[in-house]
Amino acid sequence: MSHTTLQKKKLIARVSRLKGQMEAVERALDAERPCGEILQLLASVRGALTGLTGEVLDDHLREHVLNADDDAARAEAVEEISEVLRTYIR
Repeated sequence: MSHTTLQKKKLIARVSRLKGQMEAVERALDAERPCGEILQLLASVRGALTGLTGEVLDDHLREHVLNADDDAARAEAVEEISEVLRTYIR
């Protein structure tokens, strides 16, 4: 069973909070709130998304790299992480 399946309830809760934060950004823009307030909301969204990404990445490392069935599976998991990191830091 995948680590995301095992942590599904917790991860979905984090995604739900992110949706709520994005809706707050939308409401602030719609209400023409000051840009400083909007920037603060966006910083909160980014922090929450970074936290979620870190949690899934940490679980991935532990499950698919540390506890890999063999060297081929470990290499595949490392390649997946490498691809994600290349995209993430662009």
